[in-house]
Amino acid sequence: MKEADIILMPLPQADGIVKNRPALLLRELPPFGDFLACGISTRLHQAVPGFDEIISENDADFADSGLLTDSVVRLGFLAVLPRERIRGTIGQIAPARHSRLLVKLSKYLVAKL
Repeated sequence: MKEADIILMPLPQADGIVKNRPALLLRELPPFGDFLACGISTRLHQAVPGFDEIISENDADFADSGLLTDSVVRLGFLAVLPRERIRGTIGQIAPARHSRLLVKLSKYLVAKL
């Protein structure tokens, strides 16, 4: 597995229930190779304009994503996932989309409050 891969992973929801959900591997972290990942949801109304990104069936990289329907990549739903708990990938996003998401997240993290 590598950055930009989409996986299925047990992720905690806001109500504490853990469910298998798609997640995007944003960045591999040192020193153990864990991944910073963000959740992916089919609840498009949760998309934060200018921050999250929607992957739709009309996008060039949708077929490679492994997703079944239009989905939102939720940059505000982050988790660090141990490499050994990730069993495999269902797809991947395009390098350009991956870069765009990393830039959005990093700009947000360094912005003055």
